[in-house]
Amino acid sequence: MVRRAKGSLRHLRRATSPSFWPIHRKEFVWAVKPAPGPHPLARCIPLGVLIRDVLGYALTMKEARKVLAERRVYVDGRVVTNYKFPVGLMDVIYLRGPEEYYRVLPHPTKFFMLHRIDEEEARLKPLRIKRKTMVRGGNLQLTFHDGRNYLLRLRDPMNPVEDTYRTFDTVLLDLSKKEIVEHVKMEEGVLAYVIDGRNVGFLGRVESIHQIFKRARSIVTLKSKDGGVARTILEYVFAIGKEKPLISLPTREAVEEWEKIFARAE
Repeated sequence: MVRRAKGSLRHLRRATSPSFWPIHRKEFVWAVKPAPGPHPLARCIPLGVLIRDVLGYALTMKEARKVLAERRVYVDGRVVTNYKFPVGLMDVIYLRGPEEYYRVLPHPTKFFMLHRIDEEEARLKPLRIKRKTMVRGGNLQLTFHDGRNYLLRLRDPMNPVEDTYRTFDTVLLDLSKKEIVEHVKMEEGVLAYVIDGRNVGFLGRVESIHQIFKRARSIVTLKSKDGGVARTILEYVFAIGKEKPLISLPTREAVEEWEKIFARAE
């Protein structure tokens, strides 16, 4: 029996790389394949590509690797030297030297964008709860969208009054103290981003959640402040605040400016 050859597991062709990467598809054959990490291939961009093609601090990948080797690039408060490190939604990037801080946010047409933030906000990161697990000792472990785990200690596992969390809720984590400082439940009235699908980048308040058997597929209706309406599944919705957002949001001009960065690669 003849077996079909599989595609390379170690390499990635530019032609098949995610469409939101701002790279020239036909200039070279290969692209940097993200290393296994906090974000999947379809929802991340390698740090080396970010340094070279988005921020413009290098002309080649060799130069980008030198920048990272100088230990001047931080992701979520930790030095990262691997040019293949996957950067994704809500990650905080700090460049020591230029003293620049960025947060990865959804973009309406280009899937993601870098939003400039200040040093104080860079200490905070919104995280969506992906999974809840009871672990040894009768404690609760929360797993977030970036693979991070948080241990919630319960006084009485049979009566877990400390457990006020549900999947798809959002918590605001202090990256320096590793503490949860705020909790936003996924419910009607909250401010939320659409993070995937054809409505990606849509920002509005949750008008309704139509529950079905599989909660992740529940239909969510959002309405923006200018009257626009979007409908998508709960899996694609990320709550970012109650009355006001937990983080600063980009202006319309910043969103349009981001499209020009991608235009250079087209």
